Amino acid sequence: MRCLWITLADPDPPHNGQFIYSGGLIGSLAQAGADMAVLGLSRPDGKRADGARETPGAGAIAWHLAEHKPRSRWSSLRSPLPNIAHRCGTPDMHARLRRLLATESWDSVVLDGVGSGWALADFLRRYPDRHNRPKLVYVSHNHEESLRAQLAQNQSNLLKHQAMRFDAAKVTHLERAIVKEADLITAITPDDADLYRERWPDKAMAVVTPGYRATEREKKPISRDLPRRAVIVGSFDWIAKRMNLEEFISVADAIFAANGVELEVVGSGDATFLASMRKRVLATRFTGTVDDVRRHMDAARIALVPERNGGGFKLKVLDYVFNRLPILALKGSVAGVPLEQEESILLYPGHEDLAMGVVQSIDDLDRLNNLQDAAYRACRDSFHWTSRGPQLLTAINAA
Repeated sequence: MRCLWITLADPDPPHNGQFIYSGGLIGSLAQAGADMAVLGLSRPDGKRADGARETPGAGAIAWHLAEHKPRSRWSSLRSPLPNIAHRCGTPDMHARLRRLLATESWDSVVLDGVGSGWALADFLRRYPDRHNRPKLVYVSHNHEESLRAQLAQNQSNLLKHQAMRFDAAKVTHLERAIVKEADLITAITPDDADLYRERWPDKAMAVVTPGYRATEREKKPISRDLPRRAVIVGSFDWIAKRMNLEEFISVADAIFAANGVELEVVGSGDATFLASMRKRVLATRFTGTVDDVRRHMDAARIALVPERNGGGFKLKVLDYVFNRLPILALKGSVAGVPLEQEESILLYPGHEDLAMGVVQSIDDLDRLNNLQDAAYRACRDSFHWTSRGPQLLTAINAA
């Protein structure tokens, strides 16, 4: 199969969930035999050059990486496109896409996330006849319509709330336009698939959860030698991640400080945001970007998922599971993983409940070890990237 894959940017290095998911699917689909061209922005820290070629497995990948000149955030206010799609649809990206569509023959064209929605108009201009064109595939990373509405609703700052509502309306318009034209929609969780089916019950749909590529760790029991510490690992550049972190810490930090519990937040984030957060906390430490998150996970007793905003699959959950950390989380924040309450995870209805759950569990070493062992057994055979490419290839061929 000849596949043109339109994505945000070179997914390597995979610093966040979006890059992990995109890079995993691209590599796995090529390994399954697809002959692929991948169009995206280059990255200042990217590992590939424009024109790079790779031959994983039975397929091949040609990388078409446009110069990293994303448009300003403010310029999207004048565009019908939402911010993420407007910023990525640079003149160079449009020119490269039109050339690829005009000069080569494709069996399928993939829009990887709503941020690639800028390409829809070019695709439809090149192929106005729905019955005589490549299959159009929308690889969703979230059910964006419901996610963006939730984010706007939960934003307490009035100006940011209004701006996010405006952008959410544009996201909704774009996502609906993509889904209307798509021959296949993939969802990252069954819950997201159900949301798409509510509006589009007759669309071909496939649930394609992420895989896990990092080296699995040997079982290392939680012991009293470890500090009484919980850890949150992630990338905090996206506003939803910052909202989640700020909401949780505003409640949990005082509870942890009063009970001798440490919280370590590991991962990249806007320097101004992290500096502001550091001024407000007693029991919490922010590391910023680190070379190896595993060292920090190895020095904690508990991993947390305190995410009220932002749907979809939380790739950090797989990091926690395969690095043998017990997980405590908000209800509804770990969609797509086969973890069961009280057996392989502990779920709580709110931030205060979650923080108190940490305090109550941090010294119950038997329970923590049972949780991490059950979570590993539940997930160990379900998240192999090698199976995702054949699954996606089969779904495209059947659409």
